[in-house]
Amino acid sequence: MTKFDKSKLPSRYVTEGPSKAPHRSYMYAMGLSEEEIHQPLVGVATCWNEAAPCNIALSRQAQAVKMGVKAASGTPREFTTITVTDGIAMGHEGMRSSLASREAIADTVELTMRGHAYDALVGLAGCDKSLPGMMMAMVRLNTPSVFIYGGSILPGRAPQIEEIPEDFRTRDLTVQDMFEAVGRHQNGTMSDAALDMLERVACPSAGACGGQFTANTMACVSEAIGLALMNSSGMPAPYESRDQYGEASGRAVMTLLEKNIRARDVVTLKSLQNAARVVACTGGSTNAGLHLPAIAHEAGIDFFLEDVCDIFRDTPYFVDLKPGGSHVAKDLYDVGGIPVVMKELRKAGLIHEDCITASGRSIGEELDLIDREADGKVIYSIETPITKTGGVVGLKGNLAPEGAIVKVAGIAPENQVFTGPARVFESEEHAFESVQNRGYSEGDVIVIRNEGPAGGPGMREMLSTTAALSGQGMGKKVALITDGRFSGATRGFCVGHVGPESAYGGPIALLKDGDMITIDAIKGELSVDLSDDELAQRKEAWPGPRETMYASGAIWKFAQLVGATYKGAVTHPGAEAERHIYMDI
Repeated sequence: MTKFDKSKLPSRYVTEGPSKAPHRSYMYAMGLSEEEIHQPLVGVATCWNEAAPCNIALSRQAQAVKMGVKAASGTPREFTTITVTDGIAMGHEGMRSSLASREAIADTVELTMRGHAYDALVGLAGCDKSLPGMMMAMVRLNTPSVFIYGGSILPGRAPQIEEIPEDFRTRDLTVQDMFEAVGRHQNGTMSDAALDMLERVACPSAGACGGQFTANTMACVSEAIGLALMNSSGMPAPYESRDQYGEASGRAVMTLLEKNIRARDVVTLKSLQNAARVVACTGGSTNAGLHLPAIAHEAGIDFFLEDVCDIFRDTPYFVDLKPGGSHVAKDLYDVGGIPVVMKELRKAGLIHEDCITASGRSIGEELDLIDREADGKVIYSIETPITKTGGVVGLKGNLAPEGAIVKVAGIAPENQVFTGPARVFESEEHAFESVQNRGYSEGDVIVIRNEGPAGGPGMREMLSTTAALSGQGMGKKVALITDGRFSGATRGFCVGHVGPESAYGGPIALLKDGDMITIDAIKGELSVDLSDDELAQRKEAWPGPRETMYASGAIWKFAQLVGATYKGAVTHPGAEAERHIYMDI
């Protein structure tokens, strides 16, 4: 007999009673025993594929999760979903698939869980959009859920030969360095041979990009928000000892099922605020400003870009990670990881301690178990932070009435105000070609429009362009604004998520070359030196949104459904409109 009462669990619809004999025959066909059939069925969802190193270790880790589920009297059922890996999709039409893939991941996990009536979910993810997509599915279904990150890549090291520029030889390498190496190569300061050597050593193992880019940012979020076990996100992917976290996550989900602790008991306004704090203090990716509102939406919580940025503004930045700082994810893990970071936040009263977590314990109870302290090198004391405000700042003004976001980690305060003439480009390709040919001037504000969620379509990241600017040594001498978004690996004064986007006739659609733009990250303003009357006249003369070549298929469908960027660029009404909860059906 199972120790779980299945009379109220979804899987009763496929395992219990005489009428379910056909369903049970399928399960016997897969080698399940009678006992296993009548235990709770637990979905073990992975984004395993052979697209990139971030996903390649997930299949192995899923086996450890399944062992934990079995040990705690559950029956695991493994399934996979897609990922689009931004490092591969970057800089070409493939990037239009990236944000749409977040929705596809959430949708396919939801459909698999519903279709097979699984009772709980352990989700493993390794790459940028798969993390929020998996967490969105958990909150949407409101099942007992545990998230586990696949882990980061090990840092690369360059050969110690003079052919390779010294600054590349003396630091840990990530994929960000390869994008910047392309810029060096293009301007003639790196040889073909050096570029060839670097590309062979920059990414030496399985795992997601090593800096505090989007994947590691959202991995930190998974712990801070409570969906992942404490410290489970830090260990690099190749470490076999990651399997212990997988096994523990499988056991944990069975405890949550037993106690009927569901994803929306974990993901609350307070836990979302905790997550935003952790993004801010680690100098995390601006993409968190897109994904946190999307996760909130699945719980029916209004937590928009401005709410995220309000938290960013008054949170000290005290964890020294790439791309704004010096260290990689492995370094953070080695000094105690996110639990130590959250302990520092608690000292300043910046953490809601009563939020429940995947262990069944509260954040406060979890932090009481942590005896390590900030090392002062990777994790600074919150009393002596790198800067007193967060590494990411929200902006508003007549150029961004619905807001925008800029990453200031690693940018000195005196460089956080920039005024210059607009240099307008109608797409990323248009801008990248111009940057390659030095078709811009020092002091320009490069504007890339028509790259929003609907108008792009797909809200591409601009890493190729920003990395080329950095490689040319111009990263601090120009600014860049877009209604698209930036990779978590982006450096420099780069403003993304400008809303409303061009396709909706936002002010960014009305700009002309030479318009004077001011970005003020100190005051949180993004403005253009045009009167309301001038903007209104230009709006009147605006020819309407640019036509794209996506008139059918998944990307067209995404463009039709997607909502405003500041609300998370989501594609369905969310929990506010739901008429049933899956677990209670």
